[in-house]
Amino acid sequence: SLSCQRITLHKNLFFSFVCNSIVTIIQLTAVANNQPLVASNPISCKLFQFVHHYLMGCNYFWMLCEGIYLHTLIVVAVFAEKQHLMWYYFLGWGFPMIPACIHAVARSLYYNDNCWISSDTHLLYIIHGPICAALLVNLFFLLNIVRVLITKLKVTHQAESNLYMKAVRATLILVPLLGIEFVLLPWRPEGRIAEEVYDYIITILMHYQGLLVSTIFCFFNGEVQAILRRNWNQYKIQFGNSFSHPDVLRTASYTVSTISDGTGYSHDCPSEHLNGKSIHDMESIILKSEKLYN
Repeated sequence: SLSCQRITLHKNLFFSFVCNSIVTIIQLTAVANNQPLVASNPISCKLFQFVHHYLMGCNYFWMLCEGIYLHTLIVVAVFAEKQHLMWYYFLGWGFPMIPACIHAVARSLYYNDNCWISSDTHLLYIIHGPICAALLVNLFFLLNIVRVLITKLKVTHQAESNLYMKAVRATLILVPLLGIEFVLLPWRPEGRIAEEVYDYIITILMHYQGLLVSTIFCFFNGEVQAILRRNWNQYKIQFGNSFSHPDVLRTASYTVSTISDGTGYSHDCPSEHLNGKSIHDMESIILKSEKLYN
């Protein structure tokens, strides 16, 4: 089963990526380049822009939720019991509604352009300000997690070169999950060539972040792969020799399911407890994606 809190956070983050991507594609193809629609300026167009800003905020604040959760487990490490996901749902899906609503009201009062598609207004800081704050908090979480990792590795007397290579690996794994790449490239440089290079880099980072995160933390996820293999084996047992021996097939399917459920597919996700009771090697949690977020 994939029902533990860590996986639940992943699911919400992935869903926010999907929603934000769909709305962005519609915005670029059906709204921004549709001059008749922009000229007619229907209320539905502004409502769509409001949804776009809201979902963009949700995407970044679910990255913040991932950062808070991971930082709590690895650095704070005082909660043996499960955390309350209600607060994460509020932060990820609820809080972005506040700046989106404030921006909509301010835009209608002070810069009520057609379809609200213009970026020539400082009112966009109402949307971008909280996003930048969330990314900066995640940057702090990342640096603190790496600090704890290096401290842990020094205690185990790792060779210095090996120590820093492992720290780099841990950092690279967490950068796309927490959206840190947007903190590292905040300002657009001057000059035509520099601007074009920057635009290409930031476009690739923005539009392929969801693919990168899903690849690392879903498609290469050990638990996901194991459950898919289990379900595939059940499918082959049930339908491989379709109607030859139905009673035997049902028994075999039950046996496979029972064995699989008893070998590590629990709802509790014991690897989440990093306070020293369930997991003693933090290095294996941070450095191996199958242990950290797999």
